[in-house]
Amino acid sequence: MNLRPTRLALINVLVTAAGLSVFGCGPIPGRPGPGPQVARPEQVLEFAVLYQTNCSACHGDNGKNGAAIALANPVYLAVIGEGDLREITSKGVGGKLMPAFARSAGGTLTDQQISILAHGMMLQWSKPALLSTPGTPTYRASVPGDAERGEQAFRVFCASCHGAHGEGMTATINGKRTKVGSIVDESYLALVSDQALRSFIIAGVPGGVMPDWRADAALPMTDQQITDVVAWLAAKRTADPGQPYAVHP
Repeated sequence: MNLRPTRLALINVLVTAAGLSVFGCGPIPGRPGPGPQVARPEQVLEFAVLYQTNCSACHGDNGKNGAAIALANPVYLAVIGEGDLREITSKGVGGKLMPAFARSAGGTLTDQQISILAHGMMLQWSKPALLSTPGTPTYRASVPGDAERGEQAFRVFCASCHGAHGEGMTATINGKRTKVGSIVDESYLALVSDQALRSFIIAGVPGGVMPDWRADAALPMTDQQITDVVAWLAAKRTADPGQPYAVHP
C-alpha cells in the first residue's frame, strides 16, 4: 500500500493548522476593527475640530477675517463673557444669520460640545485683564435707545469713516485710503441684529480696521451713546429690504 499521498495530505493539514494558530486571531482584511472607525458626532470633543466644523465658515479659520464678527477679539470676549457666548451659541439669534447649535434648540451639538466651544474661545483668544476702563459698556443694552440722540452721537464718533449719514465713503484708515461701505444699506440692516450692531460698536474689528468704543475720540463712547446709535441705525430698517416697491402690482 502506498501511504505517500496520505502523509502529504496529513502534512498539509498540519501546516494549515499551524498557520491558523499563528494568524487566525488577526484581523481579516476588509473587516471593521472592534472599535468605531469614525467617531460619532456627539463624541467629538476637541475644540479645534468643533470650531472648524461649526464656526469657521462665518467667523474665520482663526476666529477672524470672516463675514461675521471676529471671535478672536479680546475686547469682544471680555465684554460678552463665557456665559453669554455659550447661550448665543446654543440658541442663536432668531430671524438673523446666527443659527442655534444646541440640540435642544434644533441644532446638532450637545450641551457638552457647546461648553467646549465657548470655553475654548475664551482660552484661545481672551485676555482677562484687558478691560479696566471705567464705564465699560455692558454686552446687552439695559435701557431703551433714542434715535435722535443716536444720530448726533454717530456724527461725533462714526461719521469720519462711515459718512455723515452712514452712507459710506473713502476714508484714511491706518494711513491707507480705504472705501468703507454703507452701514445703512437696507439689505445689511435686514441681516444684522441690534445686538450685532452694538457688539461691533463696542468691540470694533481687530487689526485696526475699526476701533473699539474707546479709540476714536478724546472721550470714549458712553453706554447710552452706543445704545442710541444702535437705535438710530435700527430705525433705518425697511419693511421690504431689497424690493423696489412694497406691494407687487
